Amino acid sequence: MQQILEQAQRMQEQLLSAQQELADAEVTGTAGGGLVTATVSGAGELKSLVIDPKVVDPEDIETLADLIVAAVRDGSGKASALAADKMGPLAGGLTGGLGLPGM
Repeated sequence: MQQILEQAQRMQEQLLSAQQELADAEVTGTAGGGLVTATVSGAGELKSLVIDPKVVDPEDIETLADLIVAAVRDGSGKASALAADKMGPLAGGLTGGLGLPGM
């Protein structure tokens, strides 16, 4: 039983470490060949948005909005992939790594 508790403690420490790594990590999503760039934290929070002035056309705000959405979506997708990479092995340990019936 002590061994199981120690393993659970190690997994909790790894989980907290991975969560902190995700909070500190940043990924960049782009759209329009780099005309719009969104920086997203590993936790999925939009940190910054850079818009190239060449894409700003007062007559075509819809295209700019589409590019912003696409850049944020790209960044969010990369953040989700990063989270899956960091958390995936830990989640696998929770489903079968303790050696307990039903776990």
